[in-house]
Amino acid sequence: MSAKIKTDTRIILIGAGNVATQLGLALYNAGYKISQVYSKTKSSSSALAKKLKAESITDLKKLNDDASIYIIAIKDDAIAEIAKQLKLKDQIVVHTSGSVSVDVLKRISENYGVFYPLQTFTKDKKVNFKAVPLCIEGNNKSTSTTLQYFAKSISSNVKVINSEQRKVIHLAAVFACNFSNHMYAIAEDLLKENKLSLDLLKPLIEETALKIKDHSPAKVQTGPAIRGDKKVMEGHLKMLKGEEKKIYKIISEHIKP
Repeated sequence: MSAKIKTDTRIILIGAGNVATQLGLALYNAGYKISQVYSKTKSSSSALAKKLKAESITDLKKLNDDASIYIIAIKDDAIAEIAKQLKLKDQIVVHTSGSVSVDVLKRISENYGVFYPLQTFTKDKKVNFKAVPLCIEGNNKSTSTTLQYFAKSISSNVKVINSEQRKVIHLAAVFACNFSNHMYAIAEDLLKENKLSLDLLKPLIEETALKIKDHSPAKVQTGPAIRGDKKVMEGHLKMLKGEEKKIYKIISEHIKP
């Protein structure tokens, strides 16, 4: 396949969740033709297909065999099972997972790879895809070159990353994004229990995030644990119970200098 992908290239999306929705919209808005959207859930497939002016299908046997790129954008644990059901010629097939090896796709086609958007997505929140880092991997030079060209048509931040590096990135992202968001949820619960709003913390959360644009997170750590304020921490622990108390102790111990 040529390294240059035209915008009339046919693309098939396998999946209709958060990643599939935002990636599909980015490709559609860039002028690409999404010919089919597959999901085992008819309502999900139909909803996304309608936005992308594509055909909605719920049976992999109805997958067209004339697309140039097949994008598997489903939960990580389901990729291997889907891969067992697909067989292509030399078309490119990719998955969008941060933690699954590229080799899971090797039985599908001669050309396969990874197209991993390093961002948190929700279906209904608009994303500036130009700013989303896209981590690319191809099983051969030609596929890698094609995927890089393809990625650069929707993002200004494209990196060639191998499977082992991508696993590390994904692990780091879980700490930086998923765990941090869970901390926000705990904070919101604590506030709600006392009839207070998370809005009070939003400027603090924003400022904390902005600091790491110019500084190492370790250099700008604040709070009672880094200062060694034992009385403050003891007071906090008395206010907590159950899992929240355990989390507070573990994180505080890890922060201590």
